[in-house]
Amino acid sequence: MYYSYILLLSNNTYYTGFSSDLKHRIEEHQKGLVAQTRNSRPVKLIYYSAFVSKKKALDFEKYLKTYSGFAFRNKRLV
Repeated sequence: MYYSYILLLSNNTYYTGFSSDLKHRIEEHQKGLVAQTRNSRPVKLIYYSAFVSKKKALDFEKYLKTYSGFAFRNKRLV
């Protein structure tokens, strides 16, 4: 399985990511091992989607990072 996910950071911003091992990746974020979220801990997982295809998960992550994806995230996911 592959996952696209959204984290709520301690500074009330969102981080969107992708992983094939969601539990491990969230632990990395919490421990400060991910440079982009290191200074915004603790993080809270607020949404994830599971995909069978790696390409579909990456495509959805990419979409969530677009202007349309921001609107979709804010209206439907968070």
